[in-house]
Amino acid sequence: MFGSLEDKIVIVTGGGQGIGASIAQVFAGAGAKVMVATRTARHGEATVGEIMEAGGIAALCQVDIGELADIERAVSETVDKWGGVDIMVHNAASFLGGPVEGYVEDDLETVLSVNLNACFRLSKAVLPHFKKRGGGRRLCPSSVTGPRVAIPGTSYYAASKGGVNAFIRTAAIELARDNITVNGVEPGFIRTAAMDHLADEAGLAHMAKYIPVGYIGDPEDIAYCMLYLASDQARYITGQTICVDGGSTLPETPVFYDEIDGIKGLTGSS
Repeated sequence: MFGSLEDKIVIVTGGGQGIGASIAQVFAGAGAKVMVATRTARHGEATVGEIMEAGGIAALCQVDIGELADIERAVSETVDKWGGVDIMVHNAASFLGGPVEGYVEDDLETVLSVNLNACFRLSKAVLPHFKKRGGGRRLCPSSVTGPRVAIPGTSYYAASKGGVNAFIRTAAIELARDNITVNGVEPGFIRTAAMDHLADEAGLAHMAKYIPVGYIGDPEDIAYCMLYLASDQARYITGQTICVDGGSTLPETPVFYDEIDGIKGLTGSS
């Protein structure tokens, strides 16, 4: 069946809410056993509860993904419970920010530890288990912020996600002969709790005007792209990132040409 993860064993970091929770739920719905690795227990418990209520299989491991010992524990608990790991999704992220001038050392270190350093640490912890099972899928949600666009005040985050994309490409080359693929997804504006804190409904509606498809995406839009990359049907894809942003990074400016007087020719009108 297309997109089936039947009997696959998955770890999803940051699986307690938002995009991570959606990935965990979609993967469980496709037949996977899912370890929800998250820092906040009540969020993880909610995700696990929803998966089990829907007839899926899931468990919780409360971890701080910025800590090496917690990363190793998440992998070992998964292996102890289900016998191995087939798919590792590193979704946990830190969004701390600030201006380049006067950056805060501790905040920068936190962002790099959670977003970028954990890519290496998670991989080192899980790769022996992938190899024992004859291969695996390493998935790293990235972002359009950093690799494709820039937003003032997000330099820590943007730099970390640029590093994630570089990690994906290099790791893909190194691991290809072990039947391990390494891929990522670059989300654009996605409706999560973090997005709701960024703006009220009027503000979000204003943002949506500048997205070509006309609306802000849902976490499931990322989760289903991840599902494809995790599936057997994506076995020949590695070292890639897929931009899932409703086209928001396509316009040359944030103003659509057909809204500007005097340049209608750019839309094909005469």
